[in-house]
Amino acid sequence: MLASALAFCLSAAAQQTASSSAQQLQSYDLRREVSLVGKVVKFDAASGVAPMGAHVLVQTGSGQVDVHLGNAKVLQSSHFELNPGDSVRIVGENLAFSGGTIFAARVVQKGNQAVIVRNEKGAPKIVGGTLSPEQTEALRGVR
Repeated sequence: MLASALAFCLSAAAQQTASSSAQQLQSYDLRREVSLVGKVVKFDAASGVAPMGAHVLVQTGSGQVDVHLGNAKVLQSSHFELNPGDSVRIVGENLAFSGGTIFAARVVQKGNQAVIVRNEKGAPKIVGGTLSPEQTEALRGVR
């Protein structure tokens, strides 16, 4: 009887830990940020892959990582270009999105130029103060 009660408690604790871990990934947390270092394989300013917006595929020592950059106009307004072969450093974190995870960039650096693409709470930056309704819908769920 004691063994089954202990097994039940351990099972409940494991489920609670799993759900709290998933819950933590719902919001951006600076304490979980990591740096990706690698080379640009492909840059798409308006990806059709969710979440919508700019994506860059980066080849790291551990493999390729699809990174969500948010609004490409933020990069454009800073005269920041990403081309295949460019060496980059990207600061961000994995966030829960549509049943999986995405790597959400907060800072993108190439050489001595860096652009902040998300605020410290994980919301994508915008240029010009407002987004169109279509842009707002495209970025829905990315935080």
